[in-house]
Amino acid sequence: MLKKQLKPGLYADGNGLYLQVSRQETKAWVLRFMRAGVPRKMGLGPVSILANDGKVSLAQARQRAAEARSLLIDGIDPIEARKFRRIQAALEAAKTTTFRKCAEQYIEDNKAAWRNEKHAAQWTSTLAACVYPELGGLPVGGIDTELVLKVLRPIWREKPETASRVRGRIETILDWAKAHGYRDGENPARWRGHLENVLPAKSKIAAVAHHKAMPYGDVPAFVTLLRAKQEISSRALEFTVLTAARTGESIGARSSEFDLDAKTWTVPAERMKAGREHRVPLSDRAAEIVEPLIKTGREFVFEGAKPGRPLSNMAMLEMLRGMRGDGLTVHGFRSSFFDWGHDLTGHPKELLDIALAHTVADKVEAAYRRSDMFEKRRRLMADWASYCRGESAATSQAANEL
Repeated sequence: MLKKQLKPGLYADGNGLYLQVSRQETKAWVLRFMRAGVPRKMGLGPVSILANDGKVSLAQARQRAAEARSLLIDGIDPIEARKFRRIQAALEAAKTTTFRKCAEQYIEDNKAAWRNEKHAAQWTSTLAACVYPELGGLPVGGIDTELVLKVLRPIWREKPETASRVRGRIETILDWAKAHGYRDGENPARWRGHLENVLPAKSKIAAVAHHKAMPYGDVPAFVTLLRAKQEISSRALEFTVLTAARTGESIGARSSEFDLDAKTWTVPAERMKAGREHRVPLSDRAAEIVEPLIKTGREFVFEGAKPGRPLSNMAMLEMLRGMRGDGLTVHGFRSSFFDWGHDLTGHPKELLDIALAHTVADKVEAAYRRSDMFEKRRRLMADWASYCRGESAATSQAANEL
């Protein structure tokens, strides 16, 4: 019958099984049945004409129809049951996706929102060094607590900072995989309520390493010596001290970020640790440092040895080490500034925190802190510059005013 030219329509085989011929003369098996008083039609596959052609023979169609009728007897809709099986099969197949593939896709999806390319590179390098050797080729759906611990235990005590960062990245990638249907269940890399019960807290195995700071009482003499030097790194270091900026913020400063008339430096969000734009009021001396450098027309204010490139992030530290070989850090001048403001002036802590672009941990305080107190900070930075010149009267005046 199947080799004959049949008109479009349905041809019954019995027990609800039909051969369906379309207007395009294609042929398929279908099962017709009633479900809750509603007529349904379930496709069972294309008709097999030749042996082993990958389609459904009459015998196979009858078997499939019998299995569907058996489900109906048990009160199960065979069409919905088939949909569920296909979804489950797709989920199981998805779970064979490797951890490395998920990690690479996560990085690709999110790198545009990160501050710079270096951040994405750090993700890639730490995963390649610490995680991929153990987890990279494994199905992401099968990663459990013991596998995560296999990565973390060798480095948890020796490199606690790195290990903590690795754990967080594993957790993030597994959360991403779950959101995409590649795994289910709890996240085995979660710290709170899970790994904290297995591994010691980072704070208990490694003392917090603070940047060694110059006592603020030594700063005026140091700045005086610094001003006598002519290197670009000395100008950058003095500017960094006067603005209480971070190293990366200073050496990455571009001429376009400065308004010399208003004596303002605006650091864009992508170069700030907190990811928010930060306005810095320039003292007279800070503006005096950058003005001739900006007028050269170069992109970077503190240009390094290579044209069109900023100073190395080690340049200021090497200058500091050459002048004071006692382990001091450039970042430590931020602490010098804070301690000076707290001990010798009446400027409030809130103002000092804003000047340092500190992130406010208290959500309520952060919600109410809407002003950057710019004009008050202008007086603060002027007082700091005066102090760095060895003029203590300015700080006393500020204290009396407040």
